[in-house]
Amino acid sequence: MALKASEKATLMKEIGKRLGAEEWPFIDATLNAFSLPTTDGWEGNALSYALQMISRAEDQTLLELAEHVGFQFDSKPIRVDPPFWRSGMFRLFITHLSAHKVFAAELQSHLHSYGISSFVAHNDIEPTKVWQNEIETALSTCETLVALLHPEFHKSNWTDQEIGYAMGRGVPVYSVRFGQDPYGFIGRFQAFTGVSKTSLSIATELFDTLCKGKQTQHRMADVLVDLFAGSVSFKDAKTNMGYLNSLTVWASSYPARLRSAVKHNDQVSGSFGVPERVEALIKKWKRA
Repeated sequence: MALKASEKATLMKEIGKRLGAEEWPFIDATLNAFSLPTTDGWEGNALSYALQMISRAEDQTLLELAEHVGFQFDSKPIRVDPPFWRSGMFRLFITHLSAHKVFAAELQSHLHSYGISSFVAHNDIEPTKVWQNEIETALSTCETLVALLHPEFHKSNWTDQEIGYAMGRGVPVYSVRFGQDPYGFIGRFQAFTGVSKTSLSIATELFDTLCKGKQTQHRMADVLVDLFAGSVSFKDAKTNMGYLNSLTVWASSYPARLRSAVKHNDQVSGSFGVPERVEALIKKWKRA
C-alpha cells in the first residue's frame, strides 16, 4: 500500500521510538533483517540512529518493520476517543457470556488500578446507544482482547464474532479458561487458568502479560509512566512506583518524565522513599 505523508511520519516515529529503546546490537540486527543500512560510526543517540537508518525505507518495509516491533498500523479512520475508554489508559476488550457479567465487571474494576481501561458491554453501553455500534467501536479501538471461556461460550451469537474481529485487526487475543478450553483459532493463543482464581488474581496475571508482550510492552510502559505521574496520594505513588519495576522496555523520555513527576506532583515528592526509588530505577536502566 502507498502511505500518505502523515501515515509514514507516524510509522517512522513509532518504529524509531521502539528501536531507540533497545540495545545497539538488537537495533542493528533488526535493521539487517529488513535489509536496511547500519553503520559503526554513529555519534548521536539510539533514537536518531534508528530514524536515520529507516529514513529511506520503502513503504512496505516500514509496515512490516512496524509490525515486527509491535506497532499495529491501521489506516482506517476510527473514532479517536470513544467515551467508554479512560483517557491515557491501555484499552482492553473483555468478551464474555452475559451470565457472567458480574465477574467481568469485577475484573474490569481491578484492571483499572493497573492503568488498563476495559470494555464490558453490559456496563459500558448506555441504554440510549445502539449497542451493536458501540461494541463494534470498542472492537475497532481496543488494543487487546481477552475472552472469559466459561462453558458454552462458543454457543453465543456474539463472542466468537468479537474474537474474530480482534484477530482480523491483528491485536493480541488472550483467553481465560473457566471449564472451557480454547478452541478453533484461539487455541493457538496464550490462555490462563481461571478456575478457583479471584478476579484480582486474573487481573494481575493479565497485567504482567501485557507488560511483557511484544505487541503491548511499549504501550504499557507509556501508560505506567503516565499513571505514576498522575498519582493522587502518597499510597498511590508508592503503588505506581512498584508497577514501574514491571517495565521490560525503556524509552529515552522516561527519566525526564519521571523526574518531572517528582518535581511537580507533591503526592510523588512527598511519598517516603519514592523520589529515591525513581533515581534508582533511572540508574538501573542507564546501566542496562
